[in-house]
Amino acid sequence: METASEKNIATFTHLSTLSQYIIPFGNYIFPILIWTSKKDQSEFVDHHGKQAINFQLSILIYSLVMAAIALPILIFTVFNNMTFDEFYHNQGLVMRDFNFENHIGLITVGIIAALAFVGFKIAEFFLIIIAAVKTSNGEKYQYPFTIPFIK
Repeated sequence: METASEKNIATFTHLSTLSQYIIPFGNYIFPILIWTSKKDQSEFVDHHGKQAINFQLSILIYSLVMAAIALPILIFTVFNNMTFDEFYHNQGLVMRDFNFENHIGLITVGIIAALAFVGFKIAEFFLIIIAAVKTSNGEKYQYPFTIPFIK
């Protein structure tokens, strides 16, 4: 049976990942600090600290993959009709004769990747809240689609 203190620490570990909206990399720094300071004292806190960190690392990997898909497509489609000389001499970004029909497949893949990224961030927010609520009730929560980096 977990004590109220253990539940609170584990819940705060999950909620500390929301600090990413205020402090850059707070979603990694604060859970790691809380987890490393309390992991030896409680198996419950250890489990939830690992879950929070693994989930944040998984979201990072998924986001990087989506960005690796979307950004080159964006760059290719925007700068495809522009010569390097025009770009270098700063003649402005004038997209002459841009034809969506020639790039519809790439644009579709890029839009899907961008929407998937937005979906990951929205799901991340709600899954963190769900994890915090379940943890405060004393349940062992596991995030879906999480890669177990720390076992």
